[in-house]
Amino acid sequence: HRRFDYRPKTDPYCQARYTFCPTGSDIPVMKEEDVIEVYRLQAPVWEFKYGDLLGHLKIMHDAVGFKSSLTGKNYTMEWYELFQLGNCTFPHLRPGMDAPFWCNQGAACFYEGIDDAHWKENGTLVLVTTISGAMFNEMAQWVKYDNDTGIYYETWTVQASPDKQSIVWFDSYECSKFILRTYQKLADLGAVFKKIQTNYTSIILFSGEPIYLGNETSIFGPLGNKTLAAAIRDFYNPFKPHQTVREFFVDLLKIIDRVILNNQFYLFYNLEYWFLPMKFPYLKVIYEEVPLPVGSKASFGV
Repeated sequence: HRRFDYRPKTDPYCQARYTFCPTGSDIPVMKEEDVIEVYRLQAPVWEFKYGDLLGHLKIMHDAVGFKSSLTGKNYTMEWYELFQLGNCTFPHLRPGMDAPFWCNQGAACFYEGIDDAHWKENGTLVLVTTISGAMFNEMAQWVKYDNDTGIYYETWTVQASPDKQSIVWFDSYECSKFILRTYQKLADLGAVFKKIQTNYTSIILFSGEPIYLGNETSIFGPLGNKTLAAAIRDFYNPFKPHQTVREFFVDLLKIIDRVILNNQFYLFYNLEYWFLPMKFPYLKVIYEEVPLPVGSKASFGV
């Protein structure tokens, strides 16, 4: 996943149904000698709206919690879409505009408190490691860098087959990937993680070798490829970015239908378009184990 130099200003056309990070705050500077507990948090996506409907599908949202021993304060940190999932997955086809218009950014959100009930009821709230205040402060610096340079949300993982050793053509970039990067950073700083099973959701498309098509200008610009431009617009036409979760899943079924009938999918990734020659089993939602990391430094107790 490509890193960018800065985060672009958001276009006023892109409106969120729910405000991004409404109670967010800056990450505090901890006293270096503080001892901070780190918690793994996971619950079904959109649980606040649909109960645990998506829990049965194992479509989960991940976050990380911190508790300071010196102040007793709790904090939650997570990474999610600025304009909700539909906007990160599907573009808008706007009248008078040739190119599909994407409202797609993801970012970290940090706020005081851990909503125990939310994470415990249908999900997970479990202590994974303990770190020092100094390590927390170094992590905070890294979060800022990660946030400024990793700006686009990517829903899909694309791989060659369901095999464990399969080639991964494109990796997703979403809430769980941020949590995994955070754990890895803490491990590199010396955090020692408990030996517990940790599982994450991936939405995977299966495809032969992707074919590079070009960027917005080369496809939709004045010297662009009109036939290809029409095919891409036609592919995205049934999918609506501003929608309820139910509509999102109806669109997901439409995608599967199109993809299976025509064996094709157009992917927009790092501001470039790719054609995916799709193959069986086309699309899968998996919930699989990703172990907690082992650090690159010699481990030490906190």
